[in-house]
Amino acid sequence: MDDRPTASGSALAPDDVVMNDALSGSGRVAHAFFTRLGGVSTGIYRGLNVGFGSKDERASVRENRDRAMAFLGTTLEVATPWQVHSPDVIIVDQPLPAERPKADGVVTSTPGLAVGVVTADCGPVLFSDAEAGVVGAAHSGWRGALSGVLEATIAAMEQRGARRDRIVACLGPTITQANYEVGAEMEAAFAERDADYARFFAPGRSPEKRQFDLPGLVLARIASAGVQASFTGHCTYADERRFFSFRRTTHRQELDYGRQLSAIMLKF
Repeated sequence: MDDRPTASGSALAPDDVVMNDALSGSGRVAHAFFTRLGGVSTGIYRGLNVGFGSKDERASVRENRDRAMAFLGTTLEVATPWQVHSPDVIIVDQPLPAERPKADGVVTSTPGLAVGVVTADCGPVLFSDAEAGVVGAAHSGWRGALSGVLEATIAAMEQRGARRDRIVACLGPTITQANYEVGAEMEAAFAERDADYARFFAPGRSPEKRQFDLPGLVLARIASAGVQASFTGHCTYADERRFFSFRRTTHRQELDYGRQLSAIMLKF
């Protein structure tokens, strides 16, 4: 765990985040896949928990979010929707109201306004078309990926002038196949939808179990949409020091879990 002092006002360090140079657009775009390092939360939320949906102290979550935005270089509140595993995407020009809209993708062309998603195993995907001045973020678990949230985010970016042959996408820290055990019935359901989806399943530890490749599915869907994509390669379940994980918390029968933020912003 991160044992550095966490006094209010402390700045995040570069090692506290994961980044992908391809998203930066020659310096026009700021972004970060934030980890759990560098925050003020304590206990099971220790670190940079940004989840208002958690039972963490709200003041701690607010401070953690402010630190993340200071790292990106803005004082505006990050626009993170109320995520519901849907294909729905919103386009925003200002911070969201207190009663956030339900959606799993968010797009902007407004400099200084960061858009983002919070995750704890699902796939956070950041998108950038620096030339058009359009960025986006999507929350993609397997339900969102299958229902089209990634393609819908790309389409929303196009509404603001982006071109998919210029859009760059990156999948941030998520649970990987070695740690994502599912039932064999899930493989069967995927196969009914598309026989090619069998490639995202490997044999499990018992005949009725499978290991599911969520990053593989997410990257395949983005590629099929005609967008260049990469994966940071980080597993949220495996690296407890750096990442919160819903599944790890569930296996330990803990009462709740933290969330990490992935956010992207056009610079002023």
